[in-house]
Amino acid sequence: MECDILDSLEQLGYEGPVKGEADLLQAAKGGLTSAEYVDLCRWLVSRLKSLCDLEGSITSGSDDVTSMRGLLKELCCPYDIVKENTEDHLKILLFLSSELQAAQIASSRGNCLQGQNESLASRELRKICETLTVSPLEGNNVAEVLSLIQDKVDTLLKKCPNGAVGKPALKQSLSSEQWEKLHHMNTVLSSEYECRRRMLIKRLDVTIQSFGWSDRAKVKVDSMARAYQPKRHNLRAESTVDATTLLAAREDVCNIVKTSSGVNREKTACAVNKIQMGRVPDRGGRPSEIQAPAPEMPLWKARQDGGGDWGRRGGWGGGRGGGGKWQGGRQNQEGHGGKRRRYQY
Repeated sequence: MECDILDSLEQLGYEGPVKGEADLLQAAKGGLTSAEYVDLCRWLVSRLKSLCDLEGSITSGSDDVTSMRGLLKELCCPYDIVKENTEDHLKILLFLSSELQAAQIASSRGNCLQGQNESLASRELRKICETLTVSPLEGNNVAEVLSLIQDKVDTLLKKCPNGAVGKPALKQSLSSEQWEKLHHMNTVLSSEYECRRRMLIKRLDVTIQSFGWSDRAKVKVDSMARAYQPKRHNLRAESTVDATTLLAAREDVCNIVKTSSGVNREKTACAVNKIQMGRVPDRGGRPSEIQAPAPEMPLWKARQDGGGDWGRRGGWGGGRGGGGKWQGGRQNQEGHGGKRRRYQY
């Protein structure tokens, strides 16, 4: 439970004094008599009030048990704050952090649903006006707003030093049919790269998880999570490349620089690169050294006339092997029959 609470607080952006597992247990042990515990609860509740319509709040600190109980009752919390139990105090923190996360998700979805009524072009135009501090109300239609944006951009470019903004990579205009084909190509490529990014992110999660299997790492799970979770939270599988990225691309995008070049390695080199691996066991895997397996069935050969076992014996009727034996059987039968006849007479 402690790890879940710390992970939730880290994702929520908490930067208070309760950072480690020992600090959390100490604060939960004191309950309302602990200033750290009360401050943490107040921090969670203050953010909940900004997202939800909450009437209650924590105002008087650790002595106001009534306000805390009323707030938890308003949130339908199944735990009681009055109990002097460390586990119940931890459960309250987990409940409040979970409620805050759920409220943030609901708020973001509400904003997305509200923005769906607005077209993509309108949203992009509104963002451009906000960035350039251009009021869209000054123009009566879209053409006038675009003209205002163009004038603002020209004014800002004159203030920039020479060469600050390079030449565009796309130097010719495209027809509507070409834009549709370009959009289709981008959709296919985005789907492909999203699949690859999801695979790489999953491999990263599994690799980091395997680091915690050793006995030395089990005692440092919290520190590993604090170092990894913020960076992992920023990784997204969805592609953000669209037609606007193509329009904003400059000529320098065509300059391909290897990731192993000296200029890039100055910023990406770290102490891990200096570690040399020793001898490792030979795991094989070289196709040239693998022998082909023995055939499961004998090789098929065409049948030859006059050959084989049946040809030598001459079938059932010919040869000494088959016919002689059968004739001998007949002779034996006749001989036996003759003896019986002589015995009967």
